[in-house]
Amino acid sequence: MKRRSFLQAGLLSSLGAPLLAALKQDRLDQAVEALQRATTQGPVKAAVLHVEQRQTTFTRAFGTAETSNAMFLLGSISKPIAMTALMTLFDQGLFQLDDPLKKYLPQFTGDGRDAVTLRHLLSHVSGLPDQLPNNDELRRKHAPLSEFIKHALRTPLHFAPGSQYQYSSMGILLCAHVAERLSGTEILTLVDRAVLQPLGMKHSAQGLGRFALSDFISMQTEFAAVEAGGGDPDAKNWDWNSPYWRKLGAPWGCTHASAPDVARFLAEFLHGKGAVLKPQTAQLMTRNHNAPGQTPRGLGFNVGLAAGSRGCSDRVFGHTGSTGTIAWADPSTETICVVLTSLPARAVQPHPRETAGEDIAAATM
Repeated sequence: MKRRSFLQAGLLSSLGAPLLAALKQDRLDQAVEALQRATTQGPVKAAVLHVEQRQTTFTRAFGTAETSNAMFLLGSISKPIAMTALMTLFDQGLFQLDDPLKKYLPQFTGDGRDAVTLRHLLSHVSGLPDQLPNNDELRRKHAPLSEFIKHALRTPLHFAPGSQYQYSSMGILLCAHVAERLSGTEILTLVDRAVLQPLGMKHSAQGLGRFALSDFISMQTEFAAVEAGGGDPDAKNWDWNSPYWRKLGAPWGCTHASAPDVARFLAEFLHGKGAVLKPQTAQLMTRNHNAPGQTPRGLGFNVGLAAGSRGCSDRVFGHTGSTGTIAWADPSTETICVVLTSLPARAVQPHPRETAGEDIAAATM
């Protein structure tokens, strides 16, 4: 049997008639072929593709990912997951989005900090940088999250809060610390109790959770992000695969999950299921909160055309990760697409996650 015919037969048996009627078979084939080629002939060692549309699903593992439940380091897809834990406290009335951060972290004051609100932090317009100036030093000495927080609290703002957009992992860190203060629970435990368990994300953890390091897919670090040690031959004791980083559970980048579990998370927002958040709060997280002219952002989520793959509608929301991941949900077609790979996002262009994601978006049109 020719390879393309074999792939089509596999899809036919995996997807069933309902999904084939809704999605374009040739573009599904192309998404599978792109990841198959990338893991057999190309640069990717492991990948999983998961697609949902309405009541039907399709999952396929590639390369060294032996099952569809293989758990990957999500990178920045961690951000909306961790911030959902924070928003469960919003549902309890414990804070308001326009509260100043200093209300909960009094040390965050002076030099413009007094004007920074939780909404600013969640939508990346606070003025805080993405990473700390001494990020490498902190990771090299295996600093705990508390030390990152201490430095983030006194890091100078780059601009007046609300005036510009600048992607900020440190803003997400401080929001996670607010969640810790309000709940009395460390963020690793809070994410598990408030998000992962209620959504049935059994193949997921903030940090290592109940899993061993060997339970997770090893990431390819040769072209890792600079802040994760990319280009530094001495970074092995603090890079993405190090026990230090995997255990740290950084809310801006260290959630582990399988592709079907990431889809379970997105479904909470796409369908307003109310398992974790009130439906109106889920909608609040996935709409734009930034001023006209600024990069659109939700609360922890990326929103708008840049949030999905090319071909998605402007209602799409989701996130990418520098570890080589992408996940989006498009309300216009009721589609969820998750592509998890072990290849860093900056390694090649176009990245196989982008190619597969675009094929899935095209299959729904």
